[in-house]
Amino acid sequence: MHTPWKILSASLAGASVAGAAGLTSCTNTPHSSLPSSKDRPNILLILSDDVGYGDIHCYGSSMVPTPHLDGLASESLRFLNMHASASTSTPSRYSLLTGCYAWRRNDTGIARGDAASIIHDSQYTLADMFHDAGYATAAVGKWHLGLGTQTGGQDWNSRINPNPCDLGFDYSYIMAATADRTPCVWVENGLVKDLDPADPLLVSYVENFPGEPTGKDNPEMLRMGLTEGHDQTIVNGISRIGYMKGAHKARWRDEDIPDSIVRHSISFMEDCVSEGKPFFLYMATNDIHVPRVPNARFAGKSGLGPRGDVILSLDWTVGEVLDALKRLGIEDDTIVIFTSDNGPVIDDGYADQAVELLGDHRPSGKYRGGKYSIYDAGTRVPFMLRWPSKVKPSEPEGLMCQIDMISSFASWLGVDIPEGAASDSEDMMSQLLGRKARGRDELVLQNRESNLAIISGDWKFIPSGKGPAWNKGTATDLGNRPYDQLFRLSDDPREEHNVAESFPEVCNKLRERVDVISADRVR
Repeated sequence: MHTPWKILSASLAGASVAGAAGLTSCTNTPHSSLPSSKDRPNILLILSDDVGYGDIHCYGSSMVPTPHLDGLASESLRFLNMHASASTSTPSRYSLLTGCYAWRRNDTGIARGDAASIIHDSQYTLADMFHDAGYATAAVGKWHLGLGTQTGGQDWNSRINPNPCDLGFDYSYIMAATADRTPCVWVENGLVKDLDPADPLLVSYVENFPGEPTGKDNPEMLRMGLTEGHDQTIVNGISRIGYMKGAHKARWRDEDIPDSIVRHSISFMEDCVSEGKPFFLYMATNDIHVPRVPNARFAGKSGLGPRGDVILSLDWTVGEVLDALKRLGIEDDTIVIFTSDNGPVIDDGYADQAVELLGDHRPSGKYRGGKYSIYDAGTRVPFMLRWPSKVKPSEPEGLMCQIDMISSFASWLGVDIPEGAASDSEDMMSQLLGRKARGRDELVLQNRESNLAIISGDWKFIPSGKGPAWNKGTATDLGNRPYDQLFRLSDDPREEHNVAESFPEVCNKLRERVDVISADRVR
């Protein structure tokens, strides 16, 4: 879909994170024409992980200080009704990058660490669109969208294709899945970083490798207890989902994950500035996903345990890249977007005292549910957009969704999206730049069980769906009920009063609308 350019290696001289990160590019021929960053703004998209609407100070939290995010918010459009398309990571990220509802396919659920690439290399992506607009593109941080052509069939000791470099990104430095899943290594442009050929990497989601300790069988080796699952291979004293063997030199140290993401992100931006290239950087943080292992700089500093500490870490991460923009002289020429992949979760499998030390902190804000849920807190996420001197700070209330990123920026940059691509994405660029208040007329949302809901005007309709009503492990109301639910959001933003029986005609109309929108859904 694209023709990557070669990214030159660059040092981090003058950066606030020590250690140079030489960046090797995907191997292809240079793009024929790249406008300078003066002609079009750089785009820095910071996608945080499991950060709830009420988790950060500028969205109502008074428990954890987030000065860098607060500073960003004071200069940004701070959207109050922005949604991820799904309340779990993989489908949410898939929709953001493709402009397509993930539930239209039956293979876009929460991905294993050895999942095949969920985005097909024939699909047009947000990165493809920016590349077609003349941007250098990079993905740094959490991926969780699969690699390779066959689940469980990757050769982790050779280049894995497809990888993000086959999906529109010129450069990628990623975690294959999440920090709680194997393999616990960085993958750079499809190759495991720092892999020793004499110590090959083996990964399995079927059975353990002989002699390898697990959290289930060797709890005495753990530095972090478990509440549910996550009891397989032990890496750095933390047991994960999935099994792995070898690659000891390549394994990440959990405390250093934010530093590595910051370092490689800044290096990419430095390369682009030195070459006069406008860039699109998809920087996906691991914070505040489990296992929550804060660096010593933040450990014990929040008063809310590791979950609060990694919120401090996230704020530091944002501060570092914002400082780099200023130092590089491109602050005014860069659109910065901060958001989250889905709503919050408190206890998500590790005994990190997140529940016990929560106190008065309310990660979901005033909304019901959380990660995995069809209720509002599952998908309503923070979203800030800053473009100094071009966008005036305000607080738009219109209904918005991350799925619209690709069509919005394509329209604005004059890129023609191929027929059939980004089929669920709408042009909301006027709203993203604060020039129009009204958002979407309707939006379909998805929970962990792939049950759907629709927001239309003042109504939210949740058709009857299968699955448990409650996730006991995470103490989350998933919203699954064997009956229809209807809420008038202006009167009941917390979705506590089901009025389906009082408005059967509204239920019927919205059920028909869901059926029309999802007619091609593969089950």
